[in-house]
Amino acid sequence: MNIDQSITLIKNFIAEQLQATGLTGYVIGLSGGIDSALSASLAVAAVGPERVLGIIMPYQSSAPNSQTDAKKLVQKLAIDHRIVDISPMIDAYYPEITHDLRLRAGNKMARERMSILFDIAHELNCLVLGTGNRTEICLGYTTLHGDAACSINPIGELYKTEVRLLAHKMGVPESILTKPPSADLWTDQTDEGEIGVTYDDIDTILRKIIDDQVTSMPSLLETGVREEHIKRVVGLLNRNAFKRNLPPEASLGRASIPNHVTLDGSL
Repeated sequence: MNIDQSITLIKNFIAEQLQATGLTGYVIGLSGGIDSALSASLAVAAVGPERVLGIIMPYQSSAPNSQTDAKKLVQKLAIDHRIVDISPMIDAYYPEITHDLRLRAGNKMARERMSILFDIAHELNCLVLGTGNRTEICLGYTTLHGDAACSINPIGELYKTEVRLLAHKMGVPESILTKPPSADLWTDQTDEGEIGVTYDDIDTILRKIIDDQVTSMPSLLETGVREEHIKRVVGLLNRNAFKRNLPPEASLGRASIPNHVTLDGSL
């Protein structure tokens, strides 16, 4: 991919979307990870640091370096930020997070964070800036109505491996660039460990299947990715397709709702 061209296109998109709404800026959740770091960096480059607010939302079991890296990014970008501890909200619902509740609690945390972001966005007349990459969207490695929710998503067409390239180009701090990707749902949790496949292999297969429209297993095996990993990626791609679409509606044959209506001959 052309990195410089992609950065320019995304910056223009961020600026144009804000201008079209007439709102004042962007609110973004900063996890200390590479995706939110890249989205925030692109937004600052597009509309200026004074129009971007970072929200850091730790839970009591969050890794200490998550908040440290988020603050490091805030300082580098020279943006304002708030810290909202979500522990009281989560603990009120889950007094004890046992092993069998970890995934449910993680989803609850993601939805709590997005609820906070939209509330602050309403307070400040802002849009919520998304942080989900193309790899996560393909696999459904997101929480519906949680991190998958946002006003706009500037990095939604970047595979995870491309996020790394753009983040490096944008000068994201080294500690964020080099740490293992993690949703920080529980101690020592990593994306690749949970999925069971590396992002390099995932993106190799996704590019072949989606971008090149290759679905032949013999052809996919020529990439060097193991068959069980290919099946794992395709299984997630198929199983979580519902996360990539609006909820289905029962069709009664009515016309689609337009995005914009212009009245003719109005006085």
